[in-house]
Amino acid sequence: MFSIYKREIQSFFTSSIGYLIVGLFLLLTGLFLWVFKGEYNIFDYGFADLSNLFLLSSWIFIFLIPAITMKSFSEEIKSGTLELLLIKPISIWKLVMGKFWGAFTLCVIAILPTLIYILTISKLGIIVGNLDVGVLVGSYFGLLFLIGAYTAIGIFTSTLSENQIIAFILGVLICFVLFNGFNALSSLFPSGETQQLILGFGAQSHFENIGRGILDTRDLVYFVSISLLFLYLTMQRLKSIVR
Repeated sequence: MFSIYKREIQSFFTSSIGYLIVGLFLLLTGLFLWVFKGEYNIFDYGFADLSNLFLLSSWIFIFLIPAITMKSFSEEIKSGTLELLLIKPISIWKLVMGKFWGAFTLCVIAILPTLIYILTISKLGIIVGNLDVGVLVGSYFGLLFLIGAYTAIGIFTSTLSENQIIAFILGVLICFVLFNGFNALSSLFPSGETQQLILGFGAQSHFENIGRGILDTRDLVYFVSISLLFLYLTMQRLKSIVR
């Protein structure tokens, strides 16, 4: 698995893909948080906290992560190298996990520079350094779990077509539905209980719960379950391709 993981990381940074993804993420978050006027702008928001960063990141990654993962297996299927990978002394599960952790690591590298925003925000408050550390830690944890779910989805959709653009579109669609689709669906029902039930199937409510600094087991289980589900589907899809 480590050899696959290492190969994925090298493929990202020996080409322009890794640098482009990291740079694009930081550029978009920087522009929306500090330059563009609007609801995400920290100065317009009026509060010295980073809640807008995590909300913005959750939407940006809907597009960036499928862009990272779209070639994971699509390229292997198109070039005919998938069979060569599968005949190596490595299980399909380890192959999938190597691809998964490679893409996940790139996303973690992308968010690491945002830690400097914590120092910036702490200086902007009326009381310097007056930050809710619990909320910050919870928000970063929530973002990591959300990235894991998006990555698993992207890895899965890359097995559905040898066309990377189709894999990208499918990945964006499923990530969008998972994050916001259930919120839109819940608004169609007048009953509050029904709305809460439907919201529980979506990632946004669980992400927001963790972002409040409360690490509820149900939220963690939700994200781990979504990730494992799509990784399992990826493995089954690969098995069906090589039969």
